[in-house]
Amino acid sequence: MRITPLPLSGAAEIHSSPHQDHRGWFSRWFCQDELKSLNLKRPLQQINSSFTVKRGAIRGLHFQFAPKMEDKIVRCIQGRIFDVIVDLRHDSPTKGKWHSVTLDAALQNMLYVPRGFAHGFQTLEENCQLLYLHTEFHAPEQEGGFRYDSPYLSIHWPLAVTELSNRDQNLPTLDSSFKGIDL
Repeated sequence: MRITPLPLSGAAEIHSSPHQDHRGWFSRWFCQDELKSLNLKRPLQQINSSFTVKRGAIRGLHFQFAPKMEDKIVRCIQGRIFDVIVDLRHDSPTKGKWHSVTLDAALQNMLYVPRGFAHGFQTLEENCQLLYLHTEFHAPEQEGGFRYDSPYLSIHWPLAVTELSNRDQNLPTLDSSFKGIDL
């Protein structure tokens, strides 16, 4: 595995190095020892998957408040997505900044999302499936989120939005008065 730090403090793109032969390939998707440099010393608590049918659909921007904040690794296992993270940590030099990575099943790249970040994505193809590795259990009472189109963020989504859940449509916008969240 190769870990590439991203411009947002603590976030990283993870690249698998598949071993190929005439039968196909074998690839490591998770290794606690190799990922300890990302402060992923907490054990995985939950593995989730999502499937999105329509190209242009957006999910997010979601996060969990303390005490249920989580580190997560996101991998696109079918299709291609425009994946976005937003640093929400009040004491971070990159608070309020966003970064995007195209996750592609064919490239087998992943995104490490630290605690205190919001996460969302837009599908670039039809029939996209994601795999999420979480260091904390999902806690509905600790859920938070912001609208994907918050003017303060000015995220440049690559496609016109084709689908958005009622929940995501009703999230508040993030604006310049946002103080950040405590870890």
